[in-house]
Formats: sequence, C-alpha cells, structure tokens
Amino acid sequence: MAGSAFAMKIEIGDDFRPSKIVCVGRNYADHAAELGNEVPREPLLFLKAPSSLISNEEAIVLPAYSDQIEHEAELGVVIGKHCKEIPEDDDPLSYVRGYTCLNDVTARDLQRSDGQFARAKSFDTFCPVGPFIGTELDPSDIRVVCRVNGVVKQVGRTSQMVFPVDSLIRYISKMMTLLPGDLIATGTPSGVSRLTHGDVCEIDIEGIGILRNPVA
Repeated sequence: MAGSAFAMKIEIGDDFRPSKIVCVGRNYADHAAELGNEVPREPLLFLKAPSSLISNEEAIVLPAYSDQIEHEAELGVVIGKHCKEIPEDDDPLSYVRGYTCLNDVTARDLQRSDGQFARAKSFDTFCPVGPFIGTELDPSDIRVVCRVNGVVKQVGRTSQMVFPVDSLIRYISKMMTLLPGDLIATGTPSGVSRLTHGDVCEIDIEGIGILRNPVA
C-alpha cells in the first residue's frame, strides 16, 4: 500500500555514494507557480554534484556566496540495477532499490542570476539524504512534508507530480545510463522558504522516516 508504515526499510550508511544525482525541476505545478515558472512539457533535468551529499544529522553549511538558501523536500529514488533505455513492456519501478528522504537545498539567488542550476544546487552539504531507504513503497501517492524548527513549510503528495516516478525513470534512462546506487530527486511541492543559521530542517516522508539536519 502507498505509504505503508509496514514497508521494509534499510539504513543508509556512509558507503552510500551515487555516481550521479539526477534532479527534476518544476515537477509540482504549485511549486513552479510560486517561483513564477511554467510547468515544463517534458521533465526538466539537471545534475547535482555527488560531493553535495550528506547524511542524517549532518549540518547544512550556508555558503558565503549566497544570501538566499532554501529547502526543497523531495522523494528520492535509489536505483537498484543497471538501467538504460527501458523497453516499453518493462516496468521502470523494477529497477528501483527503494525510496528515501531528500533535501534539494538551493541557493535561490544564484539560481536566478546564473540562469541554470549547477552552482546553486551543488555546494557541499546541499543534498541531505536518509536516514532510511524504504524498499516496499508504492511511490504513486506518498505524503511529503518539510518542517523548519518544527513549523510545517511544505506539504504535498507524490500524486501531485506532473511526471510520476515510473515515467521519470524511463525518460532519464533514455539520456543516460543509471547505475546501482544512483539517486533521482523527483521535485518539490510549494512552500519553499529560507534557511538561516541555527535552524533545524526536517524532511518527513510517509513510510520512510524523518531526515533531520541542523543549519550552520
């Protein structure tokens, strides 16, 4: 069942190092609207540097180069086996190891000024992930929540995605080979807001757990 509390979970260890982090932009219509953007006709893909990865309870470090750092709560998809140009009669979800909590931390001012996403998304510590991988979840309708200092900032369901998880995996596999351990960030609902020194940001995804990171 979607979001089942009885889904099997495995802990993400220090050896979790994806070869790439593929992100999907503007995959919730309400988030696209809050930033004044149109919903894309095809999935909007960008890459986040693997060196941005941190785990549960590690600190998000605010860089000196930006004055507007924001959280983005997302369902993360962990690939389980070699995935390239999935045949039409094959289920894309069969290539998934499981699902996890992900925070696509973003330097919003740099995203606007650069006109593309690489620098704004890839600072060290800008991709908190964990603490668990849910291995038996149905990703079609899972609740995604972000809290900052205990205050709810984002609430959405994966059923609101413009492009659902299975179609994203199929689409991405046409552009690049996905390897075991690779990570897909599936987009964020509306409600993104600034993070400041001393904040505690939590990403709470139904059936997986709570990813908690202080801001330093």
